[in-house]
Amino acid sequence: MHNKTFMAVAVGLGLVALSTLSACGPTDGDGGEGVSAQSKTVTLVSHDSWAVSKSVLADFEKTSGYRVKVLKDGDAGQAVNKAVLTKDNPQGDVFFGVDNTLLSRALDNGLFQPYEAKGLDQVGGAFQLDAEKHRVTPIDFGDICVNYDKAYFTEHKLTPPASFDDLIKPAYKNLLVTENASTSSPGLGFLLGTAAKYGDGGWEGYWTKLKANGVKVVDGWEQAYNEEFSGSAGGKKAGADRPLVVSYASSPPAEVIYGDPKPTTAPTGVAAGTCFRQVEFAGLLSNAHNSKGGKALIDFLIGKEFQEDMPLNMFVYPVRTGAQVPAEFTQYGPQAKDPETLAPAKIAEHRDDWVKSWTSLVLK
Repeated sequence: MHNKTFMAVAVGLGLVALSTLSACGPTDGDGGEGVSAQSKTVTLVSHDSWAVSKSVLADFEKTSGYRVKVLKDGDAGQAVNKAVLTKDNPQGDVFFGVDNTLLSRALDNGLFQPYEAKGLDQVGGAFQLDAEKHRVTPIDFGDICVNYDKAYFTEHKLTPPASFDDLIKPAYKNLLVTENASTSSPGLGFLLGTAAKYGDGGWEGYWTKLKANGVKVVDGWEQAYNEEFSGSAGGKKAGADRPLVVSYASSPPAEVIYGDPKPTTAPTGVAAGTCFRQVEFAGLLSNAHNSKGGKALIDFLIGKEFQEDMPLNMFVYPVRTGAQVPAEFTQYGPQAKDPETLAPAKIAEHRDDWVKSWTSLVLK
């Protein structure tokens, strides 16, 4: 969610990312096979957080007959912008990782061709934000929320914040670090959450108060979470001093799963009243060289095997009804019950102006 570069949530994730690269399958190449080899290769373009278990990808390659080549293109914003610039001669066949905060940019630029995926009837209607045209297929969702360092609040005998309103109280002065809304997916999601909560006439006043209360802004998620946040494994090693960070509702289970030694309870918690729902999509690129393979790949992405494999690889929730979620997710990082949301049309209409206003208000 990813973009979020969520694969770096803890030291162990770097190893997962390396193993993922080895699972991407053979790439195109002349190799004497020419056109037939190219038609049997399907290329997925994504952000850096893409990950899948080697065995799951191998199953798709075996049953479909296609080899999968993966191209990672930075965070979600960078990847979407590059895909738009290269849409007439795309790098691949399928793009994964455009989310609801950037969806209008992709659709308005004609990035995708319509395709109604097999198995879409198993995906909840609330996730199908382009249901009339099927230019994108929902794949996963997650919640961008403020995380807190449990040990800090216990030691200081302070109740952790539970809402946006709490974050501007004097008790939490100089405790929060967030990401730049113009360069980071979670940073933008947090801004949109405040816009949804306080409306067009109220979000700027809220950020004025948040700035006065000492919020720190850094470029991206990895810096915020692994260098500035005292509750993360990376932050502890870095001597971080901010016990509040904008991250994900799925960050606490990641801290448990990749902890060394593995803790029995999550060292971090989630402020449930600060969440914004993020949905990620895949789409068949408009000028895909292998449309048939691209369609098969999208079908696979909403299939049960991939959907159940996804949570522990990308730390997001499946959109497929009935897909099992790992016990660690429900135990340490349950999804937000009432997250803030904004209609894609509303985001499309205001996103650029909101980011511009936010930049001049918070960074200057």
